[in-house]
Amino acid sequence: MLHALAVAEAVDRWSVWRSRSGRLRRSQGHPLDTRALHETETVQSFERVWVSIVTTQSAPPAWVVSVSAAVAVWMVVDRRLWRRTRHLITTAHEGSHGVVALLTGRRLSGIRLHSDSSGVALSKGRSSGVGMVLMLAAGYVGPGLIGLGAAALLAADYAVAVLWLLVVLLALLLVQIRNWFGLWSVLVTGSMVLTVSWFAPEQAQSGFAYLVTGFLLVGAPRPVVELHRSRRRGGALNSDADQLSRLTGVAAIIWVGIFLVVTVGSLGIGASWLLGGLLAG
Repeated sequence: MLHALAVAEAVDRWSVWRSRSGRLRRSQGHPLDTRALHETETVQSFERVWVSIVTTQSAPPAWVVSVSAAVAVWMVVDRRLWRRTRHLITTAHEGSHGVVALLTGRRLSGIRLHSDSSGVALSKGRSSGVGMVLMLAAGYVGPGLIGLGAAALLAADYAVAVLWLLVVLLALLLVQIRNWFGLWSVLVTGSMVLTVSWFAPEQAQSGFAYLVTGFLLVGAPRPVVELHRSRRRGGALNSDADQLSRLTGVAAIIWVGIFLVVTVGSLGIGASWLLGGLLAG
């Protein structure tokens, strides 16, 4: 009888222990189950991002586009604000140097962005030839051409694609940065674009995409004008235009003119695409 009671008591204790341990496992989750759940959530997140990239969004209201355009112009024409926003144009400028350097077979050594809104992209390869010319020519026209590409996507209602493309480009640029200010600058810019791309509602994403695109288009010609003024005062003697002049024999002022034609042309074409897409919508 005592033996039977002991066995029954042991069974009861085992049942209680199993019940408690089962609840504990359910509350904590099995490691393999948790890992599989995290992997599933990661895959679903990437799928959601991909769907948002390849899916068109409805065109934003006209007032959103108008406000974005007005803010973009203000960021360029206001002298005090331009001292800060010019860093974004410099980032696109030096990034364009880097991309073309890689595309032409040169080895990119790194990119530095400075607090005075200047920058430098260092690459190794032949000191002359088509590759060097293309790399030097890419800087001043790069921001406008990036803005033109973004305008084409916006005209086709791919606002989210514009934002995620910028995130990818900034991430690729980040690994090439070789100084602390440049690292901080790209991290802050990339974090801002990533936050809007991931968390903002669709209308806010569209407005932000129009703002960035408008700023690149409107802002691209101003550094070219500043370069011309600096050269007239006897400065910037080692600018991209002057280096191109030494490589090609074409006068530096001609290269400055080419930069201006490309950037202003990008602004005009991009604006017409955005306006046409808005009217069509």
